[in-house]
Amino acid sequence: MGSPHIRKALRLKRKKRIRMNLTGTPERPRFCVFRSSKHIYAQIIDDTRGVTLVSASTMEPDVRTGEKFESKVAAANFIGKRIGQRASEKGIQAVVFDRGGFMYHGRVKAVSDGAREAGLDF
Repeated sequence: MGSPHIRKALRLKRKKRIRMNLTGTPERPRFCVFRSSKHIYAQIIDDTRGVTLVSASTMEPDVRTGEKFESKVAAANFIGKRIGQRASEKGIQAVVFDRGGFMYHGRVKAVSDGAREAGLDF
């Protein structure tokens, strides 16, 4: 399967290739997803100013101390819904999805599905 160093280098190479064609604007910010082995992180970023507008992750205290999820995919779906709700509170409806070099399935897809359920358009 390859060593972790090689897999990480290949993911970063994919991420760089994706980011060449993808930028967040004030009208349509970038929805960036990162997943580690245990947690998932999501941000909505305005690249013109270099500012994170909204963020959510499984590392937040209320998520960690709250009810346990049956799987990491369920937790990712919850984080997607949460970031969608926070974005709608800030008046953000449309975003550009940045999968961060990860394949679009599993937890990354669950985050995007949860955000779509909460009203984000991408």
